[in-house]
Amino acid sequence: MRGEVWYVAYGSNLAAERFRCYLAGGRPDGGARHYTGCRDATPARAERPMTLPGGVYFAHTSLTWGGGMAFYDPELPGRAAARAYLLSAGQFADVISQEMRRAVGTDLDLSEAVRTGRQRLGPGRYETIVKVGEDGGVPMLTFTAPHGAADAELNAPSAPYLRMLGRGLRESHGWPAERAARYLASCPGARDGWTPEAVAGLLRG
Repeated sequence: MRGEVWYVAYGSNLAAERFRCYLAGGRPDGGARHYTGCRDATPARAERPMTLPGGVYFAHTSLTWGGGMAFYDPELPGRAAARAYLLSAGQFADVISQEMRRAVGTDLDLSEAVRTGRQRLGPGRYETIVKVGEDGGVPMLTFTAPHGAADAELNAPSAPYLRMLGRGLRESHGWPAERAARYLASCPGARDGWTPEAVAGLLRG
């Protein structure tokens, strides 16, 4: 696939500084992993906040943050806060490769996702592509697990991960700590291990 893609982030990449590690390489604040960056380290051509039908849940265990990882489930009730970045198709492919801890450099044929709204690239946790809309004829794509929250091994997120998510919600949506905390603590996986008050304390700190 050539051309441009809106990459729609709903997890830690809500924070621009964290997302820059995927583009240009580096280690995010509070994270345990160094990212190689994309073949093309050019910053996103545009970005914008948005919401998606559905919700976010936390499951599995992140090797970067510890604790549960954020996944998008369009079948959950409510709206998921997101941030869209306009990238080249090659950059989007390299972001997915880094999520799956693979070497960058392999372009992807995303025509099935663009045509049908969903495409499974493989069995990995972030190898299911979901089309969430279009803007000016440019597809808006995100990636998530092949299963929804109902079939996931839910796991509460770590404090560093929640801090990064809170930073991204403040940057992209202007949410104060209390609103971001209510949103995050209500997500499946998080609500079993965190209260809104505890998350708000993290975000204010």
